[in-house]
This record gives sequence, C-alpha cells and structure tokens, in this order.
Amino acid sequence: MAAPKKPGGNAGKGRPKGVPNKFGSDVKQMILGALQAKGGQEYLERAAEENMTAFLTLVGKVLPLQVTGEGGGPIVIQSVKYADDQGSA
Repeated sequence: MAAPKKPGGNAGKGRPKGVPNKFGSDVKQMILGALQAKGGQEYLERAAEENMTAFLTLVGKVLPLQVTGEGGGPIVIQSVKYADDQGSA
C-alpha cells in the first residue's frame, strides 16, 4: 500500500529551480530608481566622500565574492620579463 499523500501537495518546496525571485527583482528596481532620482553616479561620488565606510560596504556587497579566470577556470598569473629589465630600479 502506498504512503498517504501529505496535505498541500507542493507546500514547502519553494520556487522551482531557475525561476527568479520576483520580490528581489522588484526591490532591486526600486533601489535603482531611487539611486537615479538622487543623481546616480554623482550621488554615489558624494556618498563616498561623506561616508566612506558605508560606501565601501556597498562596494563589498556588489563586487563578486569569487573571481574566476577565463571560462570559469582558475586565475592564471603570468610574469613577463622584458629584455631591458636588468633588475635596476
């Protein structure tokens, strides 16, 4: 005998995979609209001067948390030595 079905069917499963969060995109659009209404880049430049800590917190939140190389692979660091580079400063 099959186990009885739980009431609610899909209750508690959340959004299906790949479906964007509508609430999050709405809030993002409101934030971008408010930023534009306050002057966009010029507003952010003033904010950076007046409250550097808050501005740098914002920068930290919008930069990617993980940096990857080409095609999602590892970052490749290459050192280039030029012929006239004799180690003198």
